[in-house]
Amino acid sequence: MSSWNLTGRSLVAGAAEAELLYADIGLSFWGGVDPFTGTIIDIHHPLKGACIAGKILAIPSGRGSCTGSSVLLELILNGHGPAALVFAEDEAILTLGVMVAEEMFGRSIPVVSLGAETFARLHGVTSARISDGNLWIGETGADKPDPVPAASSASAPQGHALTLTPTDEAMLAGDSGKAAQVAMKIIARMAGILGAEKLIDITQAHIDGCIYTGPASLRFARRLCDWGGQVKVPTSLNSISVDQRRWKKLGIDPAAGQPASDLADAYVEMGASPTFTCAPYLLDTAPGFGEQIVWAESNAVIYANSVLGARTMKYPDYLDICIALTGRAPLTGCHVDADRHATMQIDLPPLGAIDDSFYPLLGYHIGLLAPNEIPVITGLEQVKPSRDDLKAFGAAFGTTSAAPMFHILGVTPEAATLDQALGGKPPRKHHQVTPVELRVSWQELNSATDDSVDLVSLGNPHVSVDELARLAELCRGKRKHAEVAMIVTCGRATYEAAQAAGHIAVLEAFGAQVLNDTCWCMITEPVIPPSTRNLMTNSGKYAHYGPGLVGRKAHFGSMAACVAAACDARYASPSPSLIRA
Repeated sequence: MSSWNLTGRSLVAGAAEAELLYADIGLSFWGGVDPFTGTIIDIHHPLKGACIAGKILAIPSGRGSCTGSSVLLELILNGHGPAALVFAEDEAILTLGVMVAEEMFGRSIPVVSLGAETFARLHGVTSARISDGNLWIGETGADKPDPVPAASSASAPQGHALTLTPTDEAMLAGDSGKAAQVAMKIIARMAGILGAEKLIDITQAHIDGCIYTGPASLRFARRLCDWGGQVKVPTSLNSISVDQRRWKKLGIDPAAGQPASDLADAYVEMGASPTFTCAPYLLDTAPGFGEQIVWAESNAVIYANSVLGARTMKYPDYLDICIALTGRAPLTGCHVDADRHATMQIDLPPLGAIDDSFYPLLGYHIGLLAPNEIPVITGLEQVKPSRDDLKAFGAAFGTTSAAPMFHILGVTPEAATLDQALGGKPPRKHHQVTPVELRVSWQELNSATDDSVDLVSLGNPHVSVDELARLAELCRGKRKHAEVAMIVTCGRATYEAAQAAGHIAVLEAFGAQVLNDTCWCMITEPVIPPSTRNLMTNSGKYAHYGPGLVGRKAHFGSMAACVAAACDARYASPSPSLIRA
């Protein structure tokens, strides 16, 4: 058998020899990989059902949730992680999970980026050996590389030289305590991979790492607490894995509920505010245009960049708290003007009557078209989507794309003109969306095979006060079907405002349950009734992730269609007129 080798960039050094799993589509570890077994659970991914434990996983990039780094840390520490990761390009979220495992727990795997053309040569390869940035395919005999210990990863290529200020150097030397020291070390390593030449001050942080993915997530946070970690900037917290004030009443097993609550408490102990929402842009503390921030949680990042015009990278879980502990972030990516421009133009067909289901459908589909490109979308200039529409669009877009933002011509703040969105350059790619394409994505979001509905799930991302008001009007004077559960999730601040306005009372009279703190990507049984077979949602994000996360099929449609399903226990949601055959 002939042999050949490929040379790429070593993001984390090390050696591995194993079976190789290849796919030409990115993978979100959160919602896509079981954190306890390493089995791929994303029903839409070509590697669905495969187990990555002990394998070399070759994917173009990660995608979707920032929590992928936390899931990877769980897998590495529980012995079900991949033997190595190979990407088509430098990848931050999953690489950060490996760095944390190495820096804080002494465990590591090699991570390599090859470039798109070289990566494509792995198609059809079934096994490989890796040493730092080199892959050997086939029999190499005496050329077999010697293992490289994980401790050598600090010598991996680090891109541009990083210039640190005296204050940065002092933190790196431990002058601000052990937590800030380790945090700065991780930031400096990631800055090197990202090609940043310096760090910048940030004004606020939003932490996604407070989601409980397993024992490793709590070990990580407790270690920072024990090292005296305290945030240096105002810091909000993402949705957590339970409704912290009601999880016992909801019947959640203490073996799951207690560590999830303890994890939230650990971040509060470090000085973060118990906001517990995946929609921090709905808070009074939302950043302004041009503000340099550090947010994690994919939908929040995309909304902050695209709709608010604030500046943040799509920060991985754990890098978010590292930056909050130091107040310093790499100057790269969407923090920089040049990296915020669109590289792909996507034109929509003429739009007829559309409802609120159109925006998550469109976001999901455009994410598939632009998995690693910042798109500018034309054709919505006269429609003027609301901020809730843009929230739904961005969340679904972030499910299928790794890009940190989008532009909509005439709608988002950095796309007043096409030239502004593109930065004065022609797009690298140009695509005309057709109704036929959108119909395929609609069918993909509707995975249920019969019309029964047992659960209506709303609030992924968390609903706003305006959405609760609209939902209350749809439910007013009605009562849901006795055999259908309807659950809505929102942040504490939103809940209090909606309660004062009378919306919560209307929803409870309808029979809906409104939960705080947690969100649908974390909700499982018994909150989801064990008898549930099919769920219905208006979230493109949850229609994608839900089947893999909770083992139920999904119906997808508008908010009005969801209320109708709650009343009738059946799905009768028409697709938008644009895509009807």
